[in-house]
Amino acid sequence: MPSAYDSAGVNIEAGYEVVKRIGSHVARTSRPGIMGGIGGFGGLFDLASLGYKEPVLISGTDGVGTKLLVAKAAGKHDTIGIDCVAMCVNDIVAQGAEPLFFLDYIACGKNDPALLEQVVAGVADGCVAAGAGLIGGETAEMPGMYDADEYDLAGFTVGVVEKSRIIDGSSIGDGDVLIGLASTGVHSNGFSLVRKALFEDGGLSVDSAPDVLGGASVGEVLLTPTAIYVSALKPLIAAGLIHGVSHITGGGFIENVPRMMPSGLTASVRLGSWEEPAIFGLIERCGSVKHEEMYNVFNMGVGMVLAVGAADADRAMALLADAEQKAWVIGEVVTARDEAAGVQLV
Repeated sequence: MPSAYDSAGVNIEAGYEVVKRIGSHVARTSRPGIMGGIGGFGGLFDLASLGYKEPVLISGTDGVGTKLLVAKAAGKHDTIGIDCVAMCVNDIVAQGAEPLFFLDYIACGKNDPALLEQVVAGVADGCVAAGAGLIGGETAEMPGMYDADEYDLAGFTVGVVEKSRIIDGSSIGDGDVLIGLASTGVHSNGFSLVRKALFEDGGLSVDSAPDVLGGASVGEVLLTPTAIYVSALKPLIAAGLIHGVSHITGGGFIENVPRMMPSGLTASVRLGSWEEPAIFGLIERCGSVKHEEMYNVFNMGVGMVLAVGAADADRAMALLADAEQKAWVIGEVVTARDEAAGVQLV
């Protein structure tokens, strides 16, 4: 006999099955400091075991937006969790933090254990790449709020940094070199415009494979997971080379680069100094988007911008190469002509 809760659209047994399915994925993310396992009312982490002298906790939370609709259209859900982790951990590593742990939240119309296992497997993959433990989460089945084939995904991370090593942009100075770290494509921002430009205006689908994409389908390119920059930045942070970091997310260069700049200075970014993935040109053409607006929405091939001292630029580039992180020198910091201008694209 179905229970009253079943008749209301919530399958408790399916929830239990999800917990069983994700156990092996959670185990892959184990790291020093984790206490206990999943299933409690909260996740436990022993900060004292890490040996920090003046630890400062830095936290971040984010989701993946309407990129979920592309995953749904493509029937591919095993990488979207990586995006969720990346959007969170990249924000905190931009301030010098080592990611410690991550929690996810999935809301859905119907609990599909096989699909949700794919999502959490991606979350675990992202946590492994970031060195963060997956110590908890929540799956909420909400019929009436979501259709049976819909779900939403969000995450939360906490990291730690020595107080003296916080990266806040205050040490950025005139003459600093700007280094751009390659993105893996669109990442997880601007997908409302992506979908309108490519699918509505351009008449493409996730299965379309225009020549400009080199044989890949639109869906494959759009669902390439957001790059996780933690391992690439760790050696630079340890060496004290980074004066400031800008994570290029929603708002592109125009909104995000000024967030790291002290008053009176401008980041002068040289357009054309890096490789721009073909997907951006396709979005621009299909959607008739002004070229200038593209830099106000998308990362355009640069997922992070670092400010380092001119004397340290070669060493920073060498460390990034050792970490197999593609990077380019894309500009420099100059005295601002307009006090309100934190970035200029030249």
